[in-house]
Amino acid sequence: MQVAPVNPVEPTPQQPPQSTADSAKEAFGLSFDSLLKIVLTQLTYQDPLKPMDNFQFVSQLAQFSQIQQTETMSDKLQVLVSAQATTQATGLLGRTVDVPAGAQTISGVVRAISFENGNPRVTIETGDGQTISNIALSSVSQIREGN
Repeated sequence: MQVAPVNPVEPTPQQPPQSTADSAKEAFGLSFDSLLKIVLTQLTYQDPLKPMDNFQFVSQLAQFSQIQQTETMSDKLQVLVSAQATTQATGLLGRTVDVPAGAQTISGVVRAISFENGNPRVTIETGDGQTISNIALSSVSQIREGN
């Protein structure tokens, strides 16, 4: 069996999805911890004769809580998306797939799944016995049952 690496035509690489923490950091230039320190500093140095309006204080705490919850949800969604890609990739084992390679389309049976930085890669065996590995899951254009 001969192994030949292939560089499949992949879609333009996209930026990885930004986490909420990154978005907040980009927007404010501060992390969640830094924003929390600002609130604590504000409380420490406020004028006791003119305390912060309760409504304003509760509003700020609610906003910080919402940022933290959004960060947690974003992290959990990333895990879910990764698990879904893994399940999708393993479902291809034994199936025939088509992969565009320039002007041609290569067809083969998926024989193995590997993961590179958490991204699934497939290895196919073509009809003439050639093994092609390291194909991005996003490069698969068609999936068929059997040969």
